[in-house]
Amino acid sequence: MKDWQARLEEISQMDRELWAKGTIFAGMDEAGRGPLCGPVATACVIMPPTPLLLYVDDSKKVSEKRRELLYDQILETAVYARVEFAEPEEIDRINILAATKRAMATAGAEAPCSLFLVDAINDLQVTGEVQGIVHGDALCYSIAAASILAKVSRDRLMRKYDEMYPQYGFAKNKGYGTAEHIAALKKYGPCPIHRKSFIGNFVDLGK
Repeated sequence: MKDWQARLEEISQMDRELWAKGTIFAGMDEAGRGPLCGPVATACVIMPPTPLLLYVDDSKKVSEKRRELLYDQILETAVYARVEFAEPEEIDRINILAATKRAMATAGAEAPCSLFLVDAINDLQVTGEVQGIVHGDALCYSIAAASILAKVSRDRLMRKYDEMYPQYGFAKNKGYGTAEHIAALKKYGPCPIHRKSFIGNFVDLGK
């Protein structure tokens, strides 16, 4: 069984060092860069030194039920929290990385901090220093908290899209390119939230 208290001590080490220096900083992350449809969700969050929320970790390592509970706890605890989406049209127009960076910059635009710790991205148009950390959502408490906000926000939205377009199984696959999703895409063609720049290998989009 996982020792979550020990894990909390481990993942918050970087944050605690910065808090001890009096640095005001935000964690930033995204969810949904890989799927064939739907938006990318980005989140920026400033967490206080106390209370440290048990179970905060890389969103991929936390169960869906626990993510939902943590989502509310993070919003109740955070000094600042904002989620911003990059929609499929923007992703198709300017590419996935540029759209993700734009959404991240918007999410952090009003954050009252001097430092942004970002999962694997170094250059953002924000007011403050940006430090990209590879696998940051597994190494930094604040980035992990942002990863949970982004993941839950996007998953909730994809469940709503599942009600609109039930043939694709969005509630289950969240837009990722599972075999079932690709089969449905080939059978029914794309729906309005599919990313045209992502699905050319599966359907004929014409010219």
